Amino acid sequence: MKSLFITAPGKTEMREVARPEPGRGEVRVRVRYLGYCGSDLNTFRGLNPLVSYPRVPGHELAGVIDAVGPDAADALVPGTQVLVVPYTSCGECSACRRGRSNACRNNQTLGVQRDGGLAEEVVVPVTKLLTSRQLSLREMVLVEPLSVGWHAARRGRAAAGDTVVVFGCGMVGLGAIASAAAAGSRVVAVDVDDGKLGIARAAGAVVTINSEADDLHQRLQTLTENRGPDLLIEGVGLPETYRVCVEEACFTGRVVYVGYAKQPVEYATKNFVMKELDIMGSRNATADDFRGVISYLELGRFPVDEVITHVVPFAEAGAALDMWAKNPKTVTKIVVDLGI
Repeated sequence: MKSLFITAPGKTEMREVARPEPGRGEVRVRVRYLGYCGSDLNTFRGLNPLVSYPRVPGHELAGVIDAVGPDAADALVPGTQVLVVPYTSCGECSACRRGRSNACRNNQTLGVQRDGGLAEEVVVPVTKLLTSRQLSLREMVLVEPLSVGWHAARRGRAAAGDTVVVFGCGMVGLGAIASAAAAGSRVVAVDVDDGKLGIARAAGAVVTINSEADDLHQRLQTLTENRGPDLLIEGVGLPETYRVCVEEACFTGRVVYVGYAKQPVEYATKNFVMKELDIMGSRNATADDFRGVISYLELGRFPVDEVITHVVPFAEAGAALDMWAKNPKTVTKIVVDLGI
């Protein structure tokens, strides 16, 4: 069978590899759709410190069960449409012992610390599969990236009556917007791309701010009667957006960082103490987050067609990474169609 490898920064290669066989408690999935994540782009660019080469990218995948190994669940029979939870958990570290396996110290995500799903078939533990009777595979492939943002909003305790500001309207930001809106919050989306801000409105934002064209501070002050937002979620990963979260948060507000900053971040730390802020990191997503996103997508309210900006055949998967690296502003979500 075929699998795409990133062999070195900026280089990809389609290779023939052995067809995997499911072992005890495992199933083999024929991959239909795989979504590219920013981590895949960083691997292609040579900017992902967690990756060694060669590496099969991809952790956002949906497909159809092809074969079932011994002791796999009876309900998941061949032909069942599924999506994959791409993380591992050791069960022994402090995070796992607290029931927060999404932040497992020894986690290995598909396509990052281990080979991913950009292959015609993959073998995964049956415990890492979820399904939906209502969603199409095209919708299922969006569940994982949306779940990461969904988790960030839950981590920040988004609630009815809160003003929640989300920086960045990529897939993670859209998941945070949808989650906060579903909780009854008034959601403000911030980006520099008007097209992405339009999608953010469709995902549940009631206010959008182009931070290059508008006075962000003044807009947020006006929206909150000079108090500042209750919760700010950073999904961009820039030092300036890291700082602006603590600067704009209200007294006793909350800040959640889900975007990885690419450079060191310097703060005037008085805001941490004077405002008595809750400042939190957010990593990956829990099974409950996945189920929450599945239920949300089943309502049919999410702008799936607007979010998926590029669909490419498997043969063009490597070229699509190169295109994204050269034209990042044109992409919200690239989905590879393996055409099973």
